[in-house]
Amino acid sequence: MSRTLLIIIVLVGLGAGGYFYLNQPEPTPAERLEAAAEDASDAVSEAASAVQDAASEALESATEQASEAASSLTEQASEAASSVADQATEAANSIADQASEAADQAGDQVASLADQGQELFNSWVEEGMLTAQNFDYDAMVASVQNSEMAQGVKDQVIKILDEIKASPEAVLTKLQDLQNAMSQ
Repeated sequence: MSRTLLIIIVLVGLGAGGYFYLNQPEPTPAERLEAAAEDASDAVSEAASAVQDAASEALESATEQASEAASSLTEQASEAASSVADQATEAANSIADQASEAADQAGDQVASLADQGQELFNSWVEEGMLTAQNFDYDAMVASVQNSEMAQGVKDQVIKILDEIKASPEAVLTKLQDLQNAMSQ
């Protein structure tokens, strides 16, 4: 009975963690990976806590039954709690490894997107679209919209380009803002 209870509690904990993970709104790729890592970490913590609570309850129950019945029941309950704790530890380690891999992938994707923004900025300078004498607003906006940068970064870059277009004398002060936005 106590083994079944422990297994059910572990499965409910893992199922709840999986349900919450799968029913989140659609974030950006970087946010998705970061949230997955956080959710996996939370699920591991909750599952470990539930297993510890269940193991403690099962051990107390087994101890009471052992004093009423026989000492062999105490050994069986201890073995069951140890087995469940071992299984929970293995599951927690597996989830932690998956969360670590997801975080590493998120970091790689963020670095790739930052490199893309910097490369786009450099191409504007190299192609003469963004110089002290030339500001090709339409070509730069089109290249930003066609890039794979996150939509929030695209919006921020286009806003800065709009500010430069509206006030050409601010081009020198806005260039650093523009480069910073594109390398996020």
